[in-house]
Amino acid sequence: MIWILALCAVIAALIFLGIIIRDMNRFVVVSYRVKSTKVKEKFSFVLLSDLHNKSYGRHNEKLAEAILDLKPDCAIVAGDMYTSRAGSSYEHAVELLGAISEKLPVYMANGNHEHKTDYDRKTFGDMYDRYRAELDSYGLKPLVNERVQLADRNISICGSQIGRECFQHFKRFPMPEDYLDKLVGRAEKDKFQILIAHNPDYFEEYAAWGADLVLSGHIHGGIVRFPGLGGMVSPAVKLFPQYDGGIFQIGGSTMILSRGLGTHAIPVRMWNPGELVYVTVEP
Repeated sequence: MIWILALCAVIAALIFLGIIIRDMNRFVVVSYRVKSTKVKEKFSFVLLSDLHNKSYGRHNEKLAEAILDLKPDCAIVAGDMYTSRAGSSYEHAVELLGAISEKLPVYMANGNHEHKTDYDRKTFGDMYDRYRAELDSYGLKPLVNERVQLADRNISICGSQIGRECFQHFKRFPMPEDYLDKLVGRAEKDKFQILIAHNPDYFEEYAAWGADLVLSGHIHGGIVRFPGLGGMVSPAVKLFPQYDGGIFQIGGSTMILSRGLGTHAIPVRMWNPGELVYVTVEP
């Protein structure tokens, strides 16, 4: 009897290991559609988040090809394209961004990992500066509490970089009512306001600020996803987080939350393949 149970346990472990290996090395395309009276014509983009320097194929060619095959108007990056670990690389992130930037505009913001390498120079030295220099060679510049206007489409894209206090484990920093106004300025409510905001836990605050569309990542889909229950744990070590991936609505504000493309501290994805998100905004 014991050997039968042991055999079943080994078989189950091998099945789970197979699922993990498969999900860590593939991505799926997920599509969403958003409508607004503010946009003048159809607008499409791919959302990239939480690559953590993962490479799909040599030089990330599989991911780049999939992005370009979708024929989006642009790419929007929601941060954490590499991992803030001493001695780690951003090579594959730059390869991907460089390859797609030759074919379409790329609008990007930092996540907590890029911010950390800029903030903690004692640990990471000039890693962030070298990453920025690589981006500069492709004409790319992260929107660090800055905006870009797509005037012909009546769209404003704002890249936010909230403070490190908003990424604590086990607890949630209470964001003051005027926090975003002070950080990025007031929302442009006469335009379709896109806010790139890496941490989705503050969706209520983003909506109150005036974002029509929030683009987030950070949660990695909850790492392990259970049917009917969703993602298991967030980076803040919150079990079964409310926002783990997908599309969410508060009033007139929509949030699209990517489940990301890579891993870092917990190198596992289970029932949770990487996501390449394709979004269409329509009048």
